[in-house]
Amino acid sequence: MAQACAWAGLSRATYYRWKDKYGSGDADPVVEKIRELCLQHKFRYGYRKITALLRKEQAINHKRVQRIMQREELQCRVKVKKRKPTGQPAYIAEHLLKRQFEADQPMQKLVTDITYLPFGGRMLYLSSILDLFNGEVVAYSIADKQDTAFVLDTLRQLPNLPGTILHSDQGSVYTSQAYQEAVKEKGITMSMSRKGTPADNAPIESFHSTLKSETFYLEGLTSTTTAIVEQVVRDYITYYNSIRKTKQPVTD
Repeated sequence: MAQACAWAGLSRATYYRWKDKYGSGDADPVVEKIRELCLQHKFRYGYRKITALLRKEQAINHKRVQRIMQREELQCRVKVKKRKPTGQPAYIAEHLLKRQFEADQPMQKLVTDITYLPFGGRMLYLSSILDLFNGEVVAYSIADKQDTAFVLDTLRQLPNLPGTILHSDQGSVYTSQAYQEAVKEKGITMSMSRKGTPADNAPIESFHSTLKSETFYLEGLTSTTTAIVEQVVRDYITYYNSIRKTKQPVTD
């Protein structure tokens, strides 16, 4: 008996409770049939599948089967696999900016994006926010991982800005619930590029391209240290904001 219980995945206590309760000969045949099917299939099936098997012989309501299986401890014992995230974004904002890259005043329209920093060590990333009024970089972060915490660190450098538009692509870090909540807390309105249309965010794309062209590529910084990469980016942004940046907005 111990071997049979082990094969069926039952404890001996459960078996003897069933035996005492239903061994007298007046057991409900439906209950007995459900138990037989569960044992036969080694508790691999839930109530829906057991109901389908029963209906080959008789009409029966699935809710009744479910109640019996719960009462008699006959539920499916196969571990339910967790579904992997589908990758669908939590929130996609409307394309409000519509390539209107001019602004009448500071902090009226902002654009943001992430770019990789090419060097021979670990991969680093730059998250930056650009003001379309004068092309100034108003916030930025450098990290070795492009996750939501990374872009949140950049966003937190901004003050509360009611009425400001912040434009990004549809990257998962920007469509995440955490990022959207942080944007709303600052009173900012989110705008997003259309899928597969980088030109919708041309100003920040242009800045990142210029940064890499005038530092890493121009100076040949392809094999260096993390500390040097970070310092090069900081120095360049200081230079860009005070000297290099043009006053003309980027247009398409």
